Amino acid sequence: MNEFLQIFLLSLIPTFEGRYAIVYGIGRGYFLWETLLAAFLGVLLLSLVLPAFLPYIDRLMLRLEETALRRVALLYIHYIERVRKKAHPYVEKWGFWGLLLFVAVPLPGTGVWTGAIAAYILGVEKKRAFFALLLGGYLSILITLLPSLGLLRV
Repeated sequence: MNEFLQIFLLSLIPTFEGRYAIVYGIGRGYFLWETLLAAFLGVLLLSLVLPAFLPYIDRLMLRLEETALRRVALLYIHYIERVRKKAHPYVEKWGFWGLLLFVAVPLPGTGVWTGAIAAYILGVEKKRAFFALLLGGYLSILITLLPSLGLLRV
């Protein structure tokens, strides 16, 4: 598989996203500019698509509650509740900047996917959510990039 496509696809995976896709690309010896471009494009795509499609995913999961796929729906609902509890303090206290920071912090359970769900649950306007997700995702990549290149010791 093409290196660019590999990094791009990795950057779309929940919790892995662009921040760990670049670490993978650097570790594999891929060209830095190509790795960064693929990761940045992945974050851009997620930031555009997730706020637009989460309401549909939510409705679909709620319909699944009454079907044989009930377990999938219950896992989704459990995840939504976990995201709400985790992100609410950030978004409630600091609004746009809280969402941006929540996405930017490269820790498990944060990132563009979780931030998009939090924005949806907490009623953040789609345009504001897009910019918070995009900037937070890019900051997350940069925060992860510096130690990966040996430019910052943590």
